[in-house]
Amino acid sequence: MEKDSDILSRYRAVTNKLKKRFLKKPNVSEGSEQFSSLAKTLKVQECPQYAGFCYLAQARCEHTLSNAAGEAQALTEAARSFLAAERADVDLRCPTFQEHLTASINCYSHAIRVHIENKQTALAAALCLEVGNVLRSFNRQGEATSHYQRAAELQSQSPLDCLAALKNVAQCKLDTKDYEGALAVLTEMAYLAQERGGSSTTGKPIGAYCDVLSQCEVTRVLLLMLLQPTPQRIRPEHAQTLEKYAWESPDDNFTELYLGEDLFLLLQSVVMACQSKDLESLRALQLDLWPLLRPEQNQLLHLVIQELAHPSGEGV
Repeated sequence: MEKDSDILSRYRAVTNKLKKRFLKKPNVSEGSEQFSSLAKTLKVQECPQYAGFCYLAQARCEHTLSNAAGEAQALTEAARSFLAAERADVDLRCPTFQEHLTASINCYSHAIRVHIENKQTALAAALCLEVGNVLRSFNRQGEATSHYQRAAELQSQSPLDCLAALKNVAQCKLDTKDYEGALAVLTEMAYLAQERGGSSTTGKPIGAYCDVLSQCEVTRVLLLMLLQPTPQRIRPEHAQTLEKYAWESPDDNFTELYLGEDLFLLLQSVVMACQSKDLESLRALQLDLWPLLRPEQNQLLHLVIQELAHPSGEGV
């Protein structure tokens, strides 16, 4: 109790020093340092929510001093402190309305706004990704999606970073079973990698862009097999994707650059097995594809087989 009253008295003492008095200008810089010191003390004492309030007070001081970098840093520390408080409640299984998480997201959003106002788009994008990861860890993929999308928009001038953010958007949509939304995002990623990842000499995508194109292609094909759009409703870009896997028109250039012959032939066989509703062949192909696919792709292939074995009867 004495410790609590001591901390509260220290907070009040700093706050009182910052009050305007006649003919006396408060030392805001000193107040900011003292709030920061108190916040660090509270973190050591495992009182993260109170540390968060001290960092918020520090951020207000930095705003008064027109120190945007210091304000954003204090807001970020406040956000992380409130997040630590929320995680502590979850770990202890305490009843909660997620008020600490809400406070954390608000602080993150404020810090992002400060960075954007000061043309620090890279820092703003990094915080958007951090918020997305936080929300995703609390199983709030819908809210995480908007933050990942914002990170992608902020990093539009850095294609690889933009693609990494969009990959998180696609994964959130897969997690929430928004397969059409995931397909749209993956198609956007494929176009971006094709347009921005080209070599200056050949114009063809190179390096990491090839890997992005390969993974997007595999996931898109599996999503199309799961959704089974009718010829009347399939989008031209998706029809073009499936045309590559027709027996009559293999795209040797695409196979060589991105997928590799083995993976291409296996995917081609998957498409043909789905079109002919050959369940046994599809199950045999699953064994060959399993080590070549990523976990989310294997899950999609499993869903394709389930859908073929037990059709829902609903049109897409």
